[in-house]
Amino acid sequence: MLEILTITLPIFLLIGAGFLAAFSGLVSRDNMQGIATFVMYFALPSLLIRALTATPLEEALNVGYLLAYGLGSVLVFAVGLTLSRWRGHSLDAAAIHALGMSAANSGFIGYPVAVMVIGAPAAIFMALNMVVETMLIIPVALTLAEASRHNGGGFSRVVQKTLTRLSRNPVLIGLLIGVTLALTGWQLPGPVSQSVDMLAEAAGPAALFTIGGMLHGLKVRGMAADMGQVVIGKLLLHPLAVLAFFLLLPDADPLMIAAGLLFACAPMISVYPLFGKQFGQGDTSAAALMVGTLASFLTISLMIWLLTLFGLLPL
Repeated sequence: MLEILTITLPIFLLIGAGFLAAFSGLVSRDNMQGIATFVMYFALPSLLIRALTATPLEEALNVGYLLAYGLGSVLVFAVGLTLSRWRGHSLDAAAIHALGMSAANSGFIGYPVAVMVIGAPAAIFMALNMVVETMLIIPVALTLAEASRHNGGGFSRVVQKTLTRLSRNPVLIGLLIGVTLALTGWQLPGPVSQSVDMLAEAAGPAALFTIGGMLHGLKVRGMAADMGQVVIGKLLLHPLAVLAFFLLLPDADPLMIAAGLLFACAPMISVYPLFGKQFGQGDTSAAALMVGTLASFLTISLMIWLLTLFGLLPL
């Protein structure tokens, strides 16, 4: 257990440092948003570009991993959508609940955890996760939510609006640049490559610090049922569903299984409250992010212990 704490404790200490910085007023909310913008628009895209250009594309494009992680995420999304509709929520609210249950914070928490546990391959698995999240789960959730509220123009207009928004997503742009460089074999000029490396190294610590700052000020106000569904779905159901599909793969690599489970144990995406606010679920999504991030200290630690116990991780 001490070995596990040496992995997880520094991560949550960085989150705590961000929270204390915001709590003390040392870093204002505007300043914290500036750090988040740096991570989202520069550090994470650079990390993806470096990962995809440092590894042969045939190794980076792990179809088995994409299938298992993607199908597990889709299953949890469907369960969350169905459960929320059964509980009487509108389609837009149900889509936001399902999004929180099935889209992991791969960049801000999943990657810093995974890189400490499995090392350099964590960047490749993060890139694959972001393909699932930015090109499947998030577009479907936003399309359903917007379709529920759209009063004219038809479904195609809603899809077009969602795709337009995604085309400006810096993480998706970073993915496309990395894939293009890997396919063509082009090399970045030396100074540019060094700059990309420096930005990539900053991604993990800056992301964790930002998460801590974002948690400050979030409140839980009498929304236990909805918040509980999202948190339990994300931290328990999502890893179980991903594991089930990995076990269906023939001769699945233990490292691949470990990576998928570590990422699936991460809490919901950091921008979850922003999506929730657009569709009347701001308080619920913010509370779920706070509780899910705090609870993930226990679930991630437990997952590392289980992976070690079953021989999927050498510690």
